[in-house]
Amino acid sequence: MKITIKDVERITVHVPFTPRCKVWCAREQYQWDISEVVRVTTDVADIVGYGETMLHYTWGKVTDEAIARVTGANAVDFLGDDSLGAGLQMAIYDLVGKAFEAPAHRLFHQPSVRQWCPISWWNVDMSPEDFAAEAAEAVSRGYTSHKIKGRPWWDIYAQVEAVRDATPDYYHLDIDWNQMLVNASRATPVLQRLDEYPIVDIYESPIPQGDVEGNRQLRSKISRPIAHHFGNPPFPTVVRDEVCDGFVVGGGVGGVLKQGIQAAAFDKPFFLQIVGTGITTALSLQLGSVLSHAQWPAVNCMNIYEEDLLATPLTIKGGYAQTPEGPGLGIDVDEEALTRLRMEPPYEHPPLRLLLALVWPDDRRRYYANIQQCWTDALNGNMPIHEAGARLEYVDDDGSKDWDELQTRAAEHGPVFD
Repeated sequence: MKITIKDVERITVHVPFTPRCKVWCAREQYQWDISEVVRVTTDVADIVGYGETMLHYTWGKVTDEAIARVTGANAVDFLGDDSLGAGLQMAIYDLVGKAFEAPAHRLFHQPSVRQWCPISWWNVDMSPEDFAAEAAEAVSRGYTSHKIKGRPWWDIYAQVEAVRDATPDYYHLDIDWNQMLVNASRATPVLQRLDEYPIVDIYESPIPQGDVEGNRQLRSKISRPIAHHFGNPPFPTVVRDEVCDGFVVGGGVGGVLKQGIQAAAFDKPFFLQIVGTGITTALSLQLGSVLSHAQWPAVNCMNIYEEDLLATPLTIKGGYAQTPEGPGLGIDVDEEALTRLRMEPPYEHPPLRLLLALVWPDDRRRYYANIQQCWTDALNGNMPIHEAGARLEYVDDDGSKDWDELQTRAAEHGPVFD
């Protein structure tokens, strides 16, 4: 059957964050509320495919060249082609599935292994109080798992205890450090202490993934599994040297299927990490339904948005999301929302002028002009790790000369100690 692509339309929308997420995402994910929805039409009457690209956080943008390449061609010829970019590839799977009246997962040439896929709530680092509020909301929405960012500028134990105290015993936390614990000697006491909390499940990238010996040592000293982003270090090294217990897998459909099959061959579980609104989450569920070792809860970040861009929400119960069984992605996109939320160019927000303060209970303070300076300090081992009572705060711009001078000093010369 030939399915000729007639037209590809890109619709950029501003999907607002929820109030709490807006506060904390303002430091580094402030562009994540911009999505490009791709709408593909064909010569087959009434069949339209939809996909989504996170313009400022994606494995691949949709280019003019990719659109020109598929226009007038048979959509079936592009299944598995990751070079198309996120939204266009997704829309083609949606389109072809609808044309054949089959869910997208039947186009992956893998047997279905589950109808309900594990799914996680997600948040960037925030205060213990806000983490607890997020977790309580997650429970009310059917989630039982929560991936959070572990950052040395917070008291991680206070954060974990706040979530624990706000949730039932079956609720679990996965903690992602993005390698900020620096090395095994610094990470070991932190993770050993966290091992004592039953709520804690998995540690992601606590130290540099390429530190093969350090990760081996760390694994031998803790009781929870360690997850690495697939490919670093190379997969043969991971298997031979037992570097980690499982993976984070993301990217295009072709790459995800390949990585998922490799992981399964060596009995390694993984998170599917494919970020976006309900449109992207639907694709993640289609993949999770056929990948046997997508056993750790998927990270899609759908919860950070006020709207999911779907006419009918996905079903989430008991920590699992039901894979839509309708044709294609199995969803109906909310066209009214696309019209209401549509953006005009330029499709980006200007960065905010920020002043951040790392504060300790004894009133030690360290000022940063942006979150990248915090990352640099942490990754270089220049920051105390998870000290009791540590917090990152916004210093409100009161319009004063003192605020302006301190922000400028931090921006031009790096962290300011006080």
